[in-house]
Amino acid sequence: MLSEPFELTGKRVWVAGHRGMVGAALIRRLATESCDLLTVSRDLLDLRDTSAVDAWLVENKPDAVFLPAAKVGGILANDTYPAEFLYDNLMIASNVIHGSFKAGVQKLLFLGSSCIYPKFARQPIAEKSLLTGPLEPTNQWYALAKISGIKLCQAYRRQYGCDFISALPTNLYGPGDNYELETSHVIPALLRKIHEAKSGDARKVEIWGTGAPRREFLYVDDCADALLFLMKHYSEEGHINLGSGEEVSIRKLAQIICKTIGFDGQITHDLSKPDGTPRKLLDSSRLRSMGWAPAVSLSAGLEMAYEAFRETLRIPNELEVSLEQSLIDLSERSEP
Repeated sequence: MLSEPFELTGKRVWVAGHRGMVGAALIRRLATESCDLLTVSRDLLDLRDTSAVDAWLVENKPDAVFLPAAKVGGILANDTYPAEFLYDNLMIASNVIHGSFKAGVQKLLFLGSSCIYPKFARQPIAEKSLLTGPLEPTNQWYALAKISGIKLCQAYRRQYGCDFISALPTNLYGPGDNYELETSHVIPALLRKIHEAKSGDARKVEIWGTGAPRREFLYVDDCADALLFLMKHYSEEGHINLGSGEEVSIRKLAQIICKTIGFDGQITHDLSKPDGTPRKLLDSSRLRSMGWAPAVSLSAGLEMAYEAFRETLRIPNELEVSLEQSLIDLSERSEP
């Protein structure tokens, strides 16, 4: 913990990647702070363009930088486009971190991911596990770029005294998620699949594998709150884990989502599909010892995530349906 917090009041704060899920959550959270928010869209600033990033930083003079921007995707995307996943993420990290150093940024927080730890890391995964074993092969391109970003922050801190820090969140979910079944992660995929099963009056929904693997999840607005907490109170060379501390089996997760959506059909298993890593839980004891803890439970978070999914499809809720039907009834009664 810092003896004196790094206050954001009155500071110019840049969220690089503000349209992504984490970036948008940061914007929501920073709206409660008395700071000057800076954002720039991808069509106006390509973070892979070194000279453009340098010029933007010099012109806009941010005091603090959050760097969640990244090229992301699932197994298929990583396996299909390894060059883009490595190059794009290397360039984004290098340009923003080095540019922030040259522009005199006071503090920077780089966002990694729990998927950059070794594939067979001891559970729960402590920060010291990084680079102690082989990476997951299908994710290695993204992981290597993110590890490089962490090491860049450490190098600039060690050589130049820059207050650059890194955080590694667990699996995130919530508003702004990707709901494409071919590329999405487990929660958005299950939300869509179970919603479509209910909408189609299906009597069963199928999930991959046995459902036995256990995973940890964190609501994205809790993540944003933790990132602000770290920006204010953390200043060390080592990266820090950011998780909920709770894990749930994929089958139990599917059951909770069924209850959330109101689907009472059967959950079946496609045993031809792999389970993946049996367990993936972060050791977030360092962050907890600093006094931060998540506020959103998994059940509450899933309810909000489902509402966010419904909004992406412009699906009216039950109140809206009832109101619309009432208006129809009234119009019919008023007809001569």
